[in-house]
Amino acid sequence: MTIRLYDTSARQIRDFIPLRPGCVSIYLCGATVQAAPHIGHIRSGLNFDIMRRWFAYRGLEVTFIRNVTDIDDKIIAKSAEQGRPWWSIGYENERAFTDGYHALGCLPPTYEPRATGHITEMVEMMRGLIERGHAYEADGNVYFAVTSFPEYLQLSNQELENLLQPSGEGETGKRDPRDFAMWKAAKPGEPSWETPWGRGRPGWHLECSAMAHKYLGTVFDIHGGGLDLVFPHHENEIAQAKAYGDEFARYWVHNAWVTMSGEKMSKSLGNSVLVGEMVKRWRPIVLRYYLGTPHYRSMIEYSEEALREAESAFARIEGFVQRTVELAGGPVEPSAEVPPAFAEAMDDDLGVPQALAVVHTTVRQGNSALAADDKEAAVARLAEVRAMLGVLGLDPLDPHWAGEGDRGEDLHGVVDSLVRLVLDQREAARARKDWATADAIRDRLGQAGLVIEDSPQGPRWNLGPR
Repeated sequence: MTIRLYDTSARQIRDFIPLRPGCVSIYLCGATVQAAPHIGHIRSGLNFDIMRRWFAYRGLEVTFIRNVTDIDDKIIAKSAEQGRPWWSIGYENERAFTDGYHALGCLPPTYEPRATGHITEMVEMMRGLIERGHAYEADGNVYFAVTSFPEYLQLSNQELENLLQPSGEGETGKRDPRDFAMWKAAKPGEPSWETPWGRGRPGWHLECSAMAHKYLGTVFDIHGGGLDLVFPHHENEIAQAKAYGDEFARYWVHNAWVTMSGEKMSKSLGNSVLVGEMVKRWRPIVLRYYLGTPHYRSMIEYSEEALREAESAFARIEGFVQRTVELAGGPVEPSAEVPPAFAEAMDDDLGVPQALAVVHTTVRQGNSALAADDKEAAVARLAEVRAMLGVLGLDPLDPHWAGEGDRGEDLHGVVDSLVRLVLDQREAARARKDWATADAIRDRLGQAGLVIEDSPQGPRWNLGPR
């Protein structure tokens, strides 16, 4: 067994060899909590959730760090705009991210550190970098001197001569315009912390270098994040950490974006689709299927039509699961191992689309077994399907999804009783060969959004696609 991953720094797929046998350490850049999450934000967490689940399936003990950036320029700007404390805005949106991750079935991280809880570690790192000649203080700011680090820009493959470094307001005293801020001098009315160089607040890049060092040590396996973070964020993280003396991340893995009309989904473009609203319109498990089943390095172009297709595709899987459970007369446990073709696809750079094809093939085989009244074969296929769906976080029988709380489970029993009354009337019409009445009842239920399926065990109903 060899898992292979595309390493952005190597620009190729590499065999994954863990730093410590039997263990894997992952640092994922998490939320900057100036606003509630859209589905593009949650896609990153979801992609790395699938990675984590696959490592665990392969027998590796996973340490998964996903940070929270709870102080930055955007949060401070929102605070001034709304007349609210910066920490109030940050905490409210942090909760929204947590709810979004949970709604889509992401496992909680091993640790989820906040930037503001690690000022001491940041000061220590800056002090070390200044002593080594890689950083300097100017006007209360602390900057990293990019020319002091020969490996700078190797991740993003840029030329230093052509570099345009993003720069914020108040970043004065730079020796070189390409240097980046690690610490920003305090401005009136802004949050600040005391340091040897005066009061101020951390720069975004410093936060992650310090937190990765604290929780994962001087070297760890995988650093992840969205493709848009390669520069400047991840490039600057590498410079700080390696200049400080850390080996830092051994693999760099980046997920692609969710786009709308060809543009990256973002708050600034005003084209975001908020998770809190989406879960009111779509089942969260369908959203997970939609966001998690394309390859993590492939762009997803958002559309209602694509979501409806995902809903229909998942309904085919779910229908097989439900029918086979009814036939089995009780729970069917997942098989101990996934089919070899599924494992081969997942080992090859987390090839979820190819792995999902194995799921659908197994579902078709299971449906054929159901049609042939081959209970043993149907149950065997269900066990395989559950094992595969478990890796993808899409098993409808998993306790997280079972009960379908997102669809109003508190009313499910009431609705089921009402529908059963109508279905009994339909069955009575069929028994007396009153096909017109039976068809009319079925059509009316269909207009109400219900799909009726006749089976050897009797009619069953489900909510139909939108």
